[in-house]
Amino acid sequence: MVKREKSVYEPPAHQLALFPEISGNSLNGFGEREVRRPTPIFWHYGKVELPHRALQDYYLKQFDDKPELLDFQNKYGGRGDSTSPDKPDQPTRDSVENWVRAVKEHALAHEGDLVGIARVKPEWVFEGYEVSEPWIIMVGVAMDHAELAKAPSIESPKEVMAQYNRGTRVARSVANFIQSHGYHARPHGGPAAGPLLLIPAAIEAGLGELGKHGSMINREFGSSFRLAGVLTDLPVIADAPDIFGADDFCTNCQICTTACPPDAIKREKNPVRGVEKWYVDFDKCIPYFNDTQGCGICIGACPWSTPGRAPRIAEKMTARRESRG
Repeated sequence: MVKREKSVYEPPAHQLALFPEISGNSLNGFGEREVRRPTPIFWHYGKVELPHRALQDYYLKQFDDKPELLDFQNKYGGRGDSTSPDKPDQPTRDSVENWVRAVKEHALAHEGDLVGIARVKPEWVFEGYEVSEPWIIMVGVAMDHAELAKAPSIESPKEVMAQYNRGTRVARSVANFIQSHGYHARPHGGPAAGPLLLIPAAIEAGLGELGKHGSMINREFGSSFRLAGVLTDLPVIADAPDIFGADDFCTNCQICTTACPPDAIKREKNPVRGVEKWYVDFDKCIPYFNDTQGCGICIGACPWSTPGRAPRIAEKMTARRESRG
């Protein structure tokens, strides 16, 4: 049997013409060994300097021909109440343990599937943004894998947008709960980028490990979930990262790299702003991402994302790690 070479997606000329002179990988800090703050590159709006804004505008323009995605904020359950509640004159006093329990119970009772807490690190905050809150409460919401796995068809980005809306609803509900007790809280949900990177915060908060495809892997939902967060000054304590073997698994797995049409997923770890990590080539990924309104093929193909499979893989990989001492 003759082995056929993979057919790699070639970006169209009209998209290549939108690229600025500077590489997106350079802006992301690919190859850099010094820790620094991330540079805004995509999914940022307003007055933030964005060399790749023409590519972002191209992506958003595609929504005009996709009624399922147009005005998604007001579909799929919406994004929740953005009106802040009245604050009491004095904040409610309680122990940090009780506050941690209260906010987690609230998140899980108001559409959240995962919740954890991390102390904010300066290197997570985008250049041009300021974060004074010491804590971030991270929320995860599971996706319907059957819909996600239909990528790159329209059903996949529809599911992604629906869950971004749900994550935002959870974050706003948690923020309103915190504010009602007299503390500051600032919610954020995707797909637009907020003031800081959510994935490093979610890893620190115990929601999972970074996968080779650049998204997170959770021991229960695999890669089939989305993130939202709440910055706050509520007195809480941080959770510990959950290391269960996803990183070890990704070292030997090539499923997402093979599935990626533009061949954007690096097969080995590389330094990125001072951290050795898995990396997805921005310049290769974004044209296909744009033309498919979000792609998602790598997440759908990830073995961890098959419903019911992640807990079994996690158990196996954890046992393997423990046997090595």
